[in-house]
Order: sequence, then C-alpha cells, then structure tokens
Amino acid sequence: MNFLEIKKATLVDIYQLQKIGRNTFYETFSSVNSEENMTRYLDESFSIEKLTSELNDNNTEFYLAFSNNNVIGYLKLNFGQSQTELQDDKAIEIERIYVLKDYHGKNVGQILFNNAINIAKQKNACYVWLGVWEENLRAINFYKKNGLIEFDKHVFKLGDDMQTDLMMKLKLNYPPYDQNLNQYNSNSLD
Repeated sequence: MNFLEIKKATLVDIYQLQKIGRNTFYETFSSVNSEENMTRYLDESFSIEKLTSELNDNNTEFYLAFSNNNVIGYLKLNFGQSQTELQDDKAIEIERIYVLKDYHGKNVGQILFNNAINIAKQKNACYVWLGVWEENLRAINFYKKNGLIEFDKHVFKLGDDMQTDLMMKLKLNYPPYDQNLNQYNSNSLD
C-alpha cells in the first residue's frame, strides 16, 4: 500500500460509502450468517435513504480510507443522541470500523481507530465505546490491544438472528476535570 488518505464523507460520497459498507460487512460476516439475514441487513443498513439520513445527521460522521484513489475502508462515529445505545454527551460511539480483507494487516484499521480517538479528544469526550460481536475474535483482540475493556453486552439483530455484542470502552484523558461530578477524571479503565 503506497498512500493512505482519510477523508470525511459527505453526500457526494454516498455511493462509495454504500459500496464499501456493503462489501466489508459481507466479507466479514457472510461465512457465518445465512444469505437471507445478510441480504436483509445489507438492504436495510446500507440503503441510500438510510445513508442519506445518517450523512445529514450532525451527530454522525463517516470517514473513508483511500489508497491510490480507491476506498478500502471506513469509520462511522456517533455523538449525543445519535449513539445507538448509551447516548451519553460525554461519550463518542465508534459504530463501525471496516477494512477490505485485502488490506487487513496493513495498519488501515489502526489508522481509522487512531482517527476516531483524535476526534474524540478534539470533542473533549471522556470515553469512546463500541459494540463488537462476541464471535468476532479478530476485532475483539484489536480493541483489547488498543486498551478497550468490556463493560456490558447487548443484543444485535442480524435479520432474524439475535446475536450478542460485547460493549467495550476506552476512557480518555479529556476532559481531565468533570465539572458535573466535581472530581478528577483519572485515566483508569474501571
């Protein structure tokens, strides 16, 4: 891989976003899920209408990873009330980090993750959190390597299949002082 560029996605990028979203999700999960459930999930989650709504949401951001002008991965972040579950104004949800299989092991996922952490720090988030399928050991190991710890579980519906996601979080240095609690916010990962 010669050159990697990360670019915030806009409506102009919607078809590239749809394509990379569908392709990477299919590559990652099609071998362990039924074709019917995959089709239903891809059609619902990556429809032009849904992506348009998400791109127009001020509390959701997508970032595309380009190598030699080709989209090879992407990142989706949610803030405030657009978070899928916690909806904590002091947190940022990393809803998706996906990279094409041909680029696994080439640091693309790490660069996207680092981008998410930098954005969270710029926005003075206290922590980032995410949900990851309990059977996606590769992703779980990646997040553990980056300091995230499990704090809960939730159900993720893929078509008619109810799956369990581990919820993981990483406390950040920012802000160092939580005015609501009137106490120092340490770096510990309780």
